[in-house]
Amino acid sequence: MIKFRYICLTVAACASVTLSSCGSNTPTADNSPAAGNANSAAQTTQTASHSGHGSTKKININTAILSELDKFEGQLGVPALSHKIQASRPYGSPADLVTKKVITQEQFDKIKDQVTVEEVVLTGEAKDVDYMTKLGLMKGHLIVAQELLDKNQPKQAEPHIGHPVEEIYVDVEDQLKERNVKEFKTTLISLQDLVKAKPKDAKVKTDLASSMQSVDGAIAALSESERTNPAFILQVINGLLDAANSEYSAAIADGKVSAAIEYQDSRGFVVYANDLYKGISSQVAKKNPTAHKAIETNMAELLKVWPSVIPPAKPVKTPEEVTKLVKGIGQESQKVINAPGTQAQKS
Repeated sequence: MIKFRYICLTVAACASVTLSSCGSNTPTADNSPAAGNANSAAQTTQTASHSGHGSTKKININTAILSELDKFEGQLGVPALSHKIQASRPYGSPADLVTKKVITQEQFDKIKDQVTVEEVVLTGEAKDVDYMTKLGLMKGHLIVAQELLDKNQPKQAEPHIGHPVEEIYVDVEDQLKERNVKEFKTTLISLQDLVKAKPKDAKVKTDLASSMQSVDGAIAALSESERTNPAFILQVINGLLDAANSEYSAAIADGKVSAAIEYQDSRGFVVYANDLYKGISSQVAKKNPTAHKAIETNMAELLKVWPSVIPPAKPVKTPEEVTKLVKGIGQESQKVINAPGTQAQKS
């Protein structure tokens, strides 16, 4: 199942709109026609600081990834809504969701303040957070692929190997060039082709390791001060957990795991988010022990939702319970993010 989810992860990385209760400070946005755009589409330029990373952020229904659109699927209870939104593009205005009969007027009224057709252009720290979050999504997919291959499930692993190159790479490619990162699309494609043709080939393991290393190398293009700064990493974590929450919501229907791929996607994102938190946990514990304890506790509960890469017969927690845990982590993270002296400096 090929999903073009990661075409434009504009600010999910640094703005968990409904989940992280982010930010008392709202970034300044200037609207202007997009240069060279025949349709003169509006652009919103955001230079978001870590203390206010987008509580007013709206989702662009023309470019949003499916995992962002999955929020509306869960919110409105409309099966496959994210795909329906994507299939009816382009939209001249948010109200076209009703005009094109994607949703009803009543449903639109519930989400109208969360949607837009404006392009969001990220700069500064927000751009860096977005970049690392996209790479984190790649890493989450590859983590799950590794687990499935270890369980001799190459068919299940295959889409998770495909997603990074088919869905995410295009959205991060320009930034890789800007940051002088050696292209690794070829590496990802080679791995994908090998798993399809010879899933039991010993080279699969080494190629997967090379793909992991390529993603880690791309992340290393960020300054060390950002990569080790709790405020910065917590924004990335919140972006990954936001995506995981949306994927998990899309995976569960009628009290069952109805979509194994989405269940596995969400597992990979949470596992990597937890790995990232381990890297900054001692710093967070020192600066804000109360927030650290709450984040650690919620993260431990969140990890229990995915007891294995193979979905359980019955979900461990409901989507609502997962949302509550993600929201709790976001709220506690914000206390650390907003603390004085947490601004990461680029080197």
